[in-house]
Amino acid sequence: MSATTTLAPPPRLHGALVLRGLLLAGLAILALLPLLNRLPVDSALHVSDFLVAVTGKWICYGVLAMAIDLAWGYAGILSLGHGAFFALGGYAMGMHLMRLIGPRGVYGNPVLPDFMVFLGYTELPWTWWGFSSFPFALLMALLVPGLLAGVVGYLAFRSRITGVYLSIITQAMTYALMLAFFRNDMGFGGNNGFTDFKELLGMPLNSGGTRAMLFYAALAVLGLSLLLCRHITQSKLGRVLVAVRDAESRVRFLGYNTTHVKLSVFVLSAMLAGLAGALYVPLVGIINPGEFSPGNSIEAVIWVAVGGRGTLVGALLGAFSVNALKTWLTSFAPDLWLFVLGGLFVAVTLFLPRGLVGLMSKGPGR
Repeated sequence: MSATTTLAPPPRLHGALVLRGLLLAGLAILALLPLLNRLPVDSALHVSDFLVAVTGKWICYGVLAMAIDLAWGYAGILSLGHGAFFALGGYAMGMHLMRLIGPRGVYGNPVLPDFMVFLGYTELPWTWWGFSSFPFALLMALLVPGLLAGVVGYLAFRSRITGVYLSIITQAMTYALMLAFFRNDMGFGGNNGFTDFKELLGMPLNSGGTRAMLFYAALAVLGLSLLLCRHITQSKLGRVLVAVRDAESRVRFLGYNTTHVKLSVFVLSAMLAGLAGALYVPLVGIINPGEFSPGNSIEAVIWVAVGGRGTLVGALLGAFSVNALKTWLTSFAPDLWLFVLGGLFVAVTLFLPRGLVGLMSKGPGR
């Protein structure tokens, strides 16, 4: 062999470059959508309002998927309760938006939301204090999911509850919250939840400029979340997380406090999910107890499995691809979606355990 012979790049490196290129191209395309939406309707490059709106939802789902991947893909914590953290963040932002309606509501009460007036409330419950402030609402969207994850995680990890038992606990937590938020006496809108929002930060939510701002805010959070998660997974903490996932008893034997390690990543993951929910509500214009549905948490886990857990990029790929398939299929055969989703999970588990990302990381002949 000649000394000047050029060697082919390793298959894994080649796959990583492809994924990075696809990620950058995808983010660039997403950033163009609101601009293309402003083009004349008869333009060949015009993008519909529906596509921009549904893509904004997918961006929020992408942040949620990364949050799950950080806990499950790297630390081995299979949580079936991230839909609850997502919904709690959404409710925090929804409470702020409801407070901003003021006298423009149906009953014209400057303090109480319409549903409270209808139910006979005479004063604002203490749980609503402070939500007229946007920074406070955003802080609560992070702290409430993080606090709940801290309590549940500490009790579970301290008792060394793992695997399917931990999944069942988080699923039960989600179901309990759903039942609680359905009650009218909880003061969170009951079955109807929150809707009919008017404005955010002084801008009307029904304007094209506000929708574009929310879209770019969600996209910015997606990018920052990706950078944060990537920094964590490539640091010493990330290596410890993977070691805990693969051999927790050995990591404990080496002197690491695995309870604290798992708890820290679980709380951070819950806070990211809450932030995704806070972005989601002003984009879709509604939040109700249905967001706590256990099925939502299971579906989000399937996004990560389909894309490829333990890769971050795979979580994004799974969130976008599965939700695109859902949007297309439910437009003409909504009853088939659950069967397709279940079949997709089984197929990935049996034939593609590394997800869609695994296809790109395979070299020739592998």
